[in-house]
Amino acid sequence: MSASSLNRRRILSLWLPRLPIDRIRRFFSNVGLDKGKAFSSEVDAGSREENASKQKDEPSIVVIKDNNALVIHALDEAAERLGLHIGLPLANARAMCPDLKVFDADVVADAKTLSDIADWCDRFTPLVALDPPHGLFLDITGCAHLFGGEAALLQTLVRALARQGFAVSAAIAGTSVCARTLTRQASGTIVADGREAAAISALPVSALGAGEAITTGLRRAGLKTIGDVASREPHEITARFGARFFTLLAHALGHGDAPINPRKPLPDYIVEKRFAEPIATDTMIAMTLSRLADTLIASMEKQGKGARRLEAAFFRTDGVVRAIMVETGRPVTRSAVVDRLFRERLDALADPLDPGFGFDMVRLSASRTEIVVQEQRDLDAHVHDNDEIAALIDRIAARIGGKRVVVHLPQDTHIPECAVLAAPAQHHLAVAMQAAWPARAESEPPLRPLRLFEKPEPIKVPFATVPDGPPHQFTWRRAQHSVARVEGPERIAMEWWQDGKQLTRDYFRIEDAEGLRFWIFRDGLYEGECFDKEGKPIPPNWYVHGLFA
Repeated sequence: MSASSLNRRRILSLWLPRLPIDRIRRFFSNVGLDKGKAFSSEVDAGSREENASKQKDEPSIVVIKDNNALVIHALDEAAERLGLHIGLPLANARAMCPDLKVFDADVVADAKTLSDIADWCDRFTPLVALDPPHGLFLDITGCAHLFGGEAALLQTLVRALARQGFAVSAAIAGTSVCARTLTRQASGTIVADGREAAAISALPVSALGAGEAITTGLRRAGLKTIGDVASREPHEITARFGARFFTLLAHALGHGDAPINPRKPLPDYIVEKRFAEPIATDTMIAMTLSRLADTLIASMEKQGKGARRLEAAFFRTDGVVRAIMVETGRPVTRSAVVDRLFRERLDALADPLDPGFGFDMVRLSASRTEIVVQEQRDLDAHVHDNDEIAALIDRIAARIGGKRVVVHLPQDTHIPECAVLAAPAQHHLAVAMQAAWPARAESEPPLRPLRLFEKPEPIKVPFATVPDGPPHQFTWRRAQHSVARVEGPERIAMEWWQDGKQLTRDYFRIEDAEGLRFWIFRDGLYEGECFDKEGKPIPPNWYVHGLFA
């Protein structure tokens, strides 16, 4: 195969081979420390080293159930020196080392730890992808120079994670598969673009991660290194081991690459501020956000855009990342509005923004933007009114959440509970202001209550005047009501094209002797829709659907 490559991307692969056991050790080493230091580089080094020295000579493993047997899922260096390996049954491991410390695997906790590390890696590049179960991909194309080059960036990542107590292996290459292959056997390698094949040719075939069956088959065929496999003809490899393995091999050699899947979409605009000395006061945080908002709005204004969704990320020195998001109903083009929305959001946080040892970086990004349409605002009073309503909705949504501020939109249906749709006001304000509602006759009471019960409540009706008539009295919530006045019925047939059999309703507007007005209905037609198991007609059920004011 040719070693030439046209791929211009640069991918940094991180592999944490002992993530489960490292997570457990860090948990015990952090006992008694602040809960927020679950991913902390500021924990007292003496305490961490003291705890680590007590445990480094004690072999520890993590076991998981596989085919009704407990096998080793992860192990530390001490256990590895004793000859233990992943996949070994627990019974065999105990026979080799009776003093073995055993922990149960927690895949969910491991995934959460990996996600936390990925959040921390966002400070280096916004394109961070998971490589389950214990790896990450970082697309560092065009951003390595911000950290002193690829070598300096690699060392910074590895040293920071090592201080956290993680065993880590890292490599940089032009393809994600090549970088991941190098992390298994040649940690710290940086491969120049187009040199992928030469970098991995001497590595064993197990480094490709193609699976135990294919690896065993390659070894039996005498192909022990990746170079041996690459020297064979493509049709031979495909016929023997499948097209998927050949594609994997081609990507490892630098011939194309499968795109990584970043955890978060790339924002349209990003501005950030790094601090040599961490900030921790509310005043400095607000001042930083205000300056970032000015820079962000200026960048968007050059292209005639405004922000609809904004996110502020606060990176603590101990590795914890806190993100706060606000949305707007209309594109925002003024930094003062952005500053005010984030102040509202910060003031309303149920879990206050804890700076810990301080924030060493603050990032403001616009993940959703729209082109700003200029409007005449001097003579049209309606435009000003709409702007004020939209601004009020944005401020309320920033405090209590956008899903809690709704507008009601009419729906083309006669079914009462489906006639109105509650939609977020920020996204449907313009539609709601132009919606056409049924006209109400002047000096006439409303035909339906303004508010309905979420679910119709059953009532007891002893008898009706005629099978299709209104009741004389009914019992609702253990209170008996005598009917004084009745309007109706209003018959509403269900939508026949919907799935499931639904009964016809007859609605009545009822006023009792005390002046209370109810909207009740009979669910089903007597001798037409309500039958028992034997096919005999039975009285239909009655419900109250709402109250008139």
